[in-house]
Amino acid sequence: MNTSGKQNLLDPKMLEMLVCPLTKSTLKLDLDANELISEKAALAYPIRDGIPILLPSEARPLEDDPLDNGEND
Repeated sequence: MNTSGKQNLLDPKMLEMLVCPLTKSTLKLDLDANELISEKAALAYPIRDGIPILLPSEARPLEDDPLDNGEND
């Protein structure tokens, strides 16, 4: 079983059809992290062995970029 993720590319046509199960918004492919990103839900869905796992319970929350927030009180 290949778990590296770099060799498990999604079919571009399939990616166009996939949406976030919570918000129904489009997903962006993050090849470096091997995840599908839902910006509206602030979740990253994993891709395992070339299969997107679109379960909110399997998604990780996106962290805010500390450079974007100038006030860290």
